[in-house]
Amino acid sequence: MEQNELYPIFLKASNINILIVGAGNVGLEKLSFLLKSSPNANVQMVAPQFLDDTLKLANKHGVKITEDVYRKKYLEDKHMVVACTDKVNVNEEVYYDCREQSILVNVADNPPFCDFYMGGIVTKGNVKIAISTNGKSPTVAKRLRQFFEDVIPENIDDLVKNLNEYRKTIKGDFDQKVEALNEFTKSLVNPRKND
Repeated sequence: MEQNELYPIFLKASNINILIVGAGNVGLEKLSFLLKSSPNANVQMVAPQFLDDTLKLANKHGVKITEDVYRKKYLEDKHMVVACTDKVNVNEEVYYDCREQSILVNVADNPPFCDFYMGGIVTKGNVKIAISTNGKSPTVAKRLRQFFEDVIPENIDDLVKNLNEYRKTIKGDFDQKVEALNEFTKSLVNPRKND
């Protein structure tokens, strides 16, 4: 069986510079996805024209809008790039330019031209779960996201906050704190069976 070897990380998108090249329906989808999870993300979009919905969303979140065709100069000071134009040659140019400068890049719907994928995300307060299908099936990731949104209780954030407060009261070294929290949270994965 093939194994997913991707390494999941949670980026502080407000601390890095992100460029989205392209502003059609896919660009709007990528921007929406990013801002839903990270509403204060530091984003610039470059495209010759923009959908009205993209401009509204960009304006609401302080996204820098640049009406222009892609040029290599737009990669300056960028840490991460998403290429989603309707021109394969432009997307591939973005990819190679990014690789040349060691900038993480995702070319929409083209897994061989991706350093990362934008998977399904479930957020309940401080709890965030990212779902990846290794770029094989965004539809499965979407269905899993819907499943987790339904089964994870809305009050999970209360538990997280309470455990954080409890953690502050535990005496001892790191190992002792971990052991106490593990014991305290066992019931989350092994609920007691009724006698």
